Amino acid sequence: MSLIAFDFDGTLSDSEMTVLLAERAGVTDEVAEITERAMNDDIGYAESLYRRAELLEGLSAVDVEDAFDAVRIRPGAARLIERLREAGHHVAVLTGGFERGVEAALAREGVAVDTIVANRLPTGPDGALTGEAEGPLIEGTKDDALGDLAAEVGGPMTETVAVGDGANDLPMLEVAGLAVGFVPKSAVRPVCDSVVASMYRLGKVLEAHGVLADAE
Repeated sequence: MSLIAFDFDGTLSDSEMTVLLAERAGVTDEVAEITERAMNDDIGYAESLYRRAELLEGLSAVDVEDAFDAVRIRPGAARLIERLREAGHHVAVLTGGFERGVEAALAREGVAVDTIVANRLPTGPDGALTGEAEGPLIEGTKDDALGDLAAEVGGPMTETVAVGDGANDLPMLEVAGLAVGFVPKSAVRPVCDSVVASMYRLGKVLEAHGVLADAE
């Protein structure tokens, strides 16, 4: 059994949760600028997330629900997750994005993962966003999360696989046994063992490395 860890926004999903929320809050440009700077490692991820959360303060419960309901996983992602779990692997989502969006997107496709490590946007009594953010992957980094999870499931780091695209994925990509970039940012590409642009190609890479049996 191997531990397979996916980033979510920009990797397993082509949605960006903060963008979907920002559209409904009327702060799309401001959030996009902060996101881009963080993905290219110009500012720290924690700082970027706190700034974006502040911009979303007061967004209503209805708009929040609508935004998370709009999150989608990429074509072929559900089947790939199923294949990995059928092969006995532990599939995890390690994301600086938000638990509610991950859960909604997976449930919509009728697929589940073994572990989700994600952040949260707290809400007030009326369900509106407070402008704060909390969770294990704000100050915490994905290399520690991957290491903790590998220890928990009882597998060596050499048998872990990490798939990501942005600067906050760098730590887990650097320590994983196999690092795969999903259309990675320029700062991320040098640490990747393979680079893919579709879930189909990712499946082929995993087959080539013996993580999955060849598809019939």
